[in-house]
Amino acid sequence: MNVVIVGAQWGDEGKGKVVDLYSAKASVIVRYQGGNNAGHTLVVGGKKTVLHLIPSGVLHAGKRCMIANGVVFDPAVFFEEVESLAESGVFKGAPSDVIWVSERAHVILPYHRLLDKLREEHAAKSKGKIGTTVRGIGPAYEDKVARRGIQVIDLIRPELLKTKLIRALEEKNILLKHLFGAEAVDFEPVYKECLRLGEKLKPYIRDVRADLTAALKNKEKILFEGAQGTLLDVDHGTYPFVTSSSTVSGGAMTGTGLGPSAISEVIGITKAYTTRVGTGPFPTEIEVTEKETAEKIRAIGAEYGATTGRPRRVGWLDLVALKYAVEVNGMTGLALMKSDVLCDFKELRLCVAYDLDGKRLNSLPSSGEDLERVKPVYETVKGWGAFPAAGITKLSELPQDFIDYIKKIEAFVGVSVVLISSGPGREQTLELKQVW
Repeated sequence: MNVVIVGAQWGDEGKGKVVDLYSAKASVIVRYQGGNNAGHTLVVGGKKTVLHLIPSGVLHAGKRCMIANGVVFDPAVFFEEVESLAESGVFKGAPSDVIWVSERAHVILPYHRLLDKLREEHAAKSKGKIGTTVRGIGPAYEDKVARRGIQVIDLIRPELLKTKLIRALEEKNILLKHLFGAEAVDFEPVYKECLRLGEKLKPYIRDVRADLTAALKNKEKILFEGAQGTLLDVDHGTYPFVTSSSTVSGGAMTGTGLGPSAISEVIGITKAYTTRVGTGPFPTEIEVTEKETAEKIRAIGAEYGATTGRPRRVGWLDLVALKYAVEVNGMTGLALMKSDVLCDFKELRLCVAYDLDGKRLNSLPSSGEDLERVKPVYETVKGWGAFPAAGITKLSELPQDFIDYIKKIEAFVGVSVVLISSGPGREQTLELKQVW
């Protein structure tokens, strides 16, 4: 039995905590898309850990953590994380005993980060800025699709690397000099750094697809860890304000080389409200209409990007968008995060439809421009008091108004809430259903 964890909103939903929790019963945890634009935050024993590339299951001893082919991989960031985890005493042996990197994963190089930065600055002049993390994610995926990318395996093949790098830089330098007026990137320093990182990376490089196939045959439990969220999916998100990869559950298959039969459960992660980092449509945003409430939620929920530190935009829970996420992912359950943040609010609002030029919409429009113009149709519900100070051990200990809130969500989206988080720690979690 294998489980996919996906974000059900615009990312930052709390996937890291759920992956950490479910990893306890998994044998293999695999990242299947995105790059170090993700930031998965875990709090264990009061200690906070933020991971950008390495799967969150690494904090459990004896697990195999894999970075699969669908990820764009920044070796420098990877080694920063490995060294940080080593200093914390996470590894009992060599890190390469438990962390494996797909030889097919594409590599983020300095010119990808530079192009990302220059494009954002250029786009800002015409108010077309996407709001990327400027980590080179998009440009690396572009090279992959354009068949001029450099893969992890190339880093340990000097002559092949040289040929590919010369070809890549020829085009990149034309862009840098003639479109952005920037200096060209020199081949030699990039080439030498790639070789250095490749040599250091050798113990980690594996045929991850083959490893996962073997795990399947041995009936080991596999946990697929998604990054970002459904509404940032390059195909199904609020285009063009999206990320550059397939963040939905289907991305777990293309991103690892396994077939659909490998998936048993798809658990969507959603906050009890909604947030978004960066630009793009956000129907239930209350930054202007209910500024004090937005600031209060952001302060209580520590709503700042784990990767960028940017303040997250805040809004009420959008059930229309959440139902859409349930459908495109084939979700079998929801994990409801940060419900404790809304404690002591007298009233809350749930978006149950959109209004577009006087027409009621019950589903997410395909056009991002239309979504930008919709007005949310709200249902006002009663808030709930504080949760038990000692933590939650069963549903009956929760305030009835909160239970009613959960029932409204379940009735609207058509799947059950299987997990409730009432705080950042592992122990502040109530599992209503054992997904394994």
